[in-house]
Amino acid sequence: MPGTFSVPFQQVLDRITPHLPPYLRKIELVHGRVRFEFAPFTGSEKEPVKPQSYYDDPRLNYVPESEDVAEHRIRTVAEDVLGDLYQQASKRWQDAAYVAELRRIVRDAPERWRAYEREAKALEAAYSYLRTAEAGREWPAAISRLVDAQDRTRAAAARFDERAVDIADAQYRHLYADLGHTQALAEAGYPEAKDWHIGDGFGGYFRGGLAEKVDDLIKEQEQHLAKVSRLSGTN
Repeated sequence: MPGTFSVPFQQVLDRITPHLPPYLRKIELVHGRVRFEFAPFTGSEKEPVKPQSYYDDPRLNYVPESEDVAEHRIRTVAEDVLGDLYQQASKRWQDAAYVAELRRIVRDAPERWRAYEREAKALEAAYSYLRTAEAGREWPAAISRLVDAQDRTRAAAARFDERAVDIADAQYRHLYADLGHTQALAEAGYPEAKDWHIGDGFGGYFRGGLAEKVDDLIKEQEQHLAKVSRLSGTN
């Protein structure tokens, strides 16, 4: 849209009124620019696009400036206004569709994440305990408890990944939405998702998930314990 409105707004409004969508609450000219106000989208509607009536309207067909300067300007501005309207509406709809999908697919992810956090905390405690003098007096039992904690943490992470796969896929498909991933999850009712480890994925492909992160942690722990055992001569 130009910075200033170069033709009478009412003339443009008369041309585009038959093609305005029902979800448009207000259209007004403010400081030379057209502003739109839309009813809230749910995301379940069809994506906003210019209606066929716009393309079939003879009063909006292209007219060269050389034939009629005034008519050329009115039609050009009308096309710009409608284009801007449907572009803005589409972006609003995309955000709503993103949020709606997240509400559908997140399901029990919060509970699964909390279960993972409990197991991860227990794993951290079991690993930290190995550095104490008490652990040296019951080393096999302490190591056994660590292995159990590793297994439980890995299982909890895998259960969370079952939800993260769908979330990551939605994030990929809504990559160009105005809403960022964390903001979209917050608007879907999950502000705590800012702490979730989602990973990357699309169309069934998934990588960098929580289970993979736990696998790396377990590998680091086992490498450290192997080194301690080797250097202390207890292997």
